[in-house]
Amino acid sequence: MRIAILDPAAGISGDMTLGALLALGVSPAWLEELPRRLQLEGVAVAIRDVQRAGVGCKQVEFTIPERPHGRHVGELLRLVGRAPVSDWVKERALRAFRLVGEAEGKVHGVPPETVHLHEVGAVDAVLDIVGAIEGFERLGVDAIYSWAPALGTGWVEAAHGRLPVPAPATMILLEGLDVASGGPVEGEGTTPTGAVLLRVLSQGRPPARWRVTGSGWGAGGRNPKHYPNALRILVAEAAEEAGRVALLATDVDDMTPEYVEPLRQALVAAGALDVQTWPVQMKKGRSGFRVEVVAPEDRMDAVTAALFRHSTTAGVRRWVAERATLPRRQVTVQLGPDIHVRVKVLEQPDGGAVRLKPEYDDVLAAAEALGRPPLEVARAVQRDAEALMAKSKE
Repeated sequence: MRIAILDPAAGISGDMTLGALLALGVSPAWLEELPRRLQLEGVAVAIRDVQRAGVGCKQVEFTIPERPHGRHVGELLRLVGRAPVSDWVKERALRAFRLVGEAEGKVHGVPPETVHLHEVGAVDAVLDIVGAIEGFERLGVDAIYSWAPALGTGWVEAAHGRLPVPAPATMILLEGLDVASGGPVEGEGTTPTGAVLLRVLSQGRPPARWRVTGSGWGAGGRNPKHYPNALRILVAEAAEEAGRVALLATDVDDMTPEYVEPLRQALVAAGALDVQTWPVQMKKGRSGFRVEVVAPEDRMDAVTAALFRHSTTAGVRRWVAERATLPRRQVTVQLGPDIHVRVKVLEQPDGGAVRLKPEYDDVLAAAEALGRPPLEVARAVQRDAEALMAKSKE
């Protein structure tokens, strides 16, 4: 499973997140086109290579025309609701703006959808929130985790005066999340936008074992000398070669088969490593199917909750087992300028020949882009991967 880990040691904001995603390889052209796609006219996008305490980062800055009356959260919800984005992105972006409206409404004592945002702040929030969520979708990770974000110290300038850090709305958005109050961060470390992105994207702390495959830094606006004011995002592969796992099983006879695939997707999103189903004969002669899930032990409760929410089951059997698997890594085969297929490499414990397995979803996407049968693409990828492995041994 390919995962992303947010490392907000200096806090997190929307522009920091966008910068880190670009540093990881998400296309700058996509971000430059985003304002037009969202029908936010007159917005300019600047992307720069900068340094923060000697660390190379990507910095994103939007230039937004001012509008005299600003926008209400209700208007932003309607804007996001008609945005040309995937259901996965839209669901999280709408939830993010509802949370922002609830937090700001609670602070100011007004209904959430009537919360007023100045034009620059409103448009910036739309670009940051929709952009960050869609950016993770384009990054192609299966799950997102986060360490505790730094809050910062001191005061922040707001529309109605100076407020203590963290700002009241930020503190409400961080309720229930682990936070870090120490460190050298001066001023506002975590912004309301950064806090709400953690709420709608992160599944909590990273799993116990993983391997880093890449990292990127996104710069904040300030440039203090004694620490990098930047967000780091790590891309990693879950490493579960051995260890304890949770097994979950349930039998259902009142759920139609077409809803099995959405159930499987929800379980994987909650952290499941594997999901299997097969037909079973249940009491009174009823036909049903069994769902069996393998999950990291620390994701047992989250996967159980997803199983209850997305199926008709009334009970789940759970136990913990020892799992041993082959060590694995990943190589990438390039079939065209923008066509890449990941290949899983499984290593034998006795040093024997490795096993290669092209990632199915990548094969399907490459086949569609090339106009070739998936089986033909898979065979070509297998040959190229074998050649790569042979060359690496020379």
